[in-house]
Amino acid sequence: MSRPGGIGQEYLPWLIPGFALLNLVIFVLLWLGGAFAAVLTGHGWQPAPFTLDAYSSMVTGNTEKVWPGVPPYLVYGAAVALVLLGSSPLALLVRGVVRWLRLREPRSLARSDELSGMIGKGREARARELRPSLRDLPRLSADDTGNLLGELMPAGPELRSSYEDVELDLMAPRAGKSTGIAIPRVLRAPGAVLLTSNKSDVFTVTRQERAKVGRVWTFDPQGIAYTERDMWWDMLRGCDSIEGARRLAGHFVSSVNDDSSKKDFWIAAAQNTLTALFLAASRSGSSVNHLLSWLADPADRTPIDLLRDAGMSAMADQLQGTVRGAVETRDGIYETARQCVACLLDPEILAWVSPDPDLPEFIPEEHVLGRDTLYLLSKDGGGSAAGVIAGLADTVIRAAVVAAERMGGRLDPPMTAILDEAANVCRISDLPDLYSHLGSRGISVVTLLQSYRQGVRVWGEPGMDALWSAATIKLLGAGLDDADFVDKVARLVGQHDVGTSSYSRSKDGTSRSVSYRQEQVLPADKIRALPKGTALLLATGVRPALIRLRPWYKEPNAAMISAAAKTEMQAITDRAAAEWHRRESRQFG
Repeated sequence: MSRPGGIGQEYLPWLIPGFALLNLVIFVLLWLGGAFAAVLTGHGWQPAPFTLDAYSSMVTGNTEKVWPGVPPYLVYGAAVALVLLGSSPLALLVRGVVRWLRLREPRSLARSDELSGMIGKGREARARELRPSLRDLPRLSADDTGNLLGELMPAGPELRSSYEDVELDLMAPRAGKSTGIAIPRVLRAPGAVLLTSNKSDVFTVTRQERAKVGRVWTFDPQGIAYTERDMWWDMLRGCDSIEGARRLAGHFVSSVNDDSSKKDFWIAAAQNTLTALFLAASRSGSSVNHLLSWLADPADRTPIDLLRDAGMSAMADQLQGTVRGAVETRDGIYETARQCVACLLDPEILAWVSPDPDLPEFIPEEHVLGRDTLYLLSKDGGGSAAGVIAGLADTVIRAAVVAAERMGGRLDPPMTAILDEAANVCRISDLPDLYSHLGSRGISVVTLLQSYRQGVRVWGEPGMDALWSAATIKLLGAGLDDADFVDKVARLVGQHDVGTSSYSRSKDGTSRSVSYRQEQVLPADKIRALPKGTALLLATGVRPALIRLRPWYKEPNAAMISAAAKTEMQAITDRAAAEWHRRESRQFG
């Protein structure tokens, strides 16, 4: 029968040896402290006798009875010093015991022995296997072996994914996406870099560092960082095939269509029309200005004739069918197409995708072979250049795939593509399909989203499920508020056995029994409440793990990078002020 107080009575006999042990520790500390104090005062080594009378004198302050001529404060000071000196080894001992006890607990989240492919020699062996250029090097730097993910909680080690992995990161705003993921990846990338963003923070911190290893290209048509235009990209260059033209048209359509998996008649027809016009312009050497004029006048037969001259009769017939259709239908299709490319009506955006003999041309096929960096910056919302940004990002990724095939299947060094704000400024409609093979090409892609639902809004439920499944590395950070998704993650993390002890007391004595029940390793509320700077790691083939992100400002060279970032920020501020004055003077004459 259970009885209140049974547990306390069971441990009552331990109070006597515990009290004796405490007194023994105090006695030993005072004994050693007095002996050392005697030496320090010139009285020589005078250990006190192990008697009750000596102990009584020590604890009552009458230490001079034991060590004549030695001030009591020196005895107690020496004892305190011994406590302080012994605290560090004691802490290490306790830490080791705690770690040993943790290893004996039932397994729930992954530990370092299960993540051997992300640490130490296992990670290095994998890097040598994937990159032929590393096989004969005696030693490899950490950045050559993979992408830094963070440190396994609670005390390490450092975890890195391989350059064969493709990554999907879901984190709320200000949860560490830029400081803990995007910026470190750009700074540590061994090869070419592609970054998309709607802010200038990553650009500000990393531009000067990347300029030390290669050329920096900044595609900033809407003045996110207020950079002067020092490049141009031939948007129509890759539209000489139907596939290339349709892909570019799809990027412009996706920039105005919230769910690429749901295209109504007007959206689908507008994409077909833009495909034909892009193809006609590319094959004939026409400019984007010509394309805009064709869109403005549906009755203009020029693109139809150009397609026929290029031997694209079927495409010409399709475009002619659209032009000859009912006026209301034709005008609706063309108006939808005009809305999709409306950003090109801005002459400042148009200049970035039009030939300029005074500026260097950005050539994706050359970019992916070196260590250059491309920043693609665009605003959200209406008037954004998201379609252009997505088109250029997709062109670079496809150029990397072609280069990898020419190298035997994999880029070496690998290219790093960081698609920050991928749902807003870089809506590549078939990104879920690309994820399935980009890693095997040596293209390390990181897609950053604020939530799972944000991805559903862009790619639809099937597309987002495909992206989730294809990502070999998934990081789930702080602030995930989608209850259904978080509950799904909690089920993926799994359950473990939790033991509950119960005690009963009878005339035969006290007995203890343990019962077990299944509980979730990380309930949904704990996943939602992950602290800022931490993340749940879901890697293919291993248990989930909790990691601590390692922000760039905690690295050894952070001071130097921070100084360069301040210089860059001042330059952006100066350019912003100059732009403001320019607009004011233009407005008021």
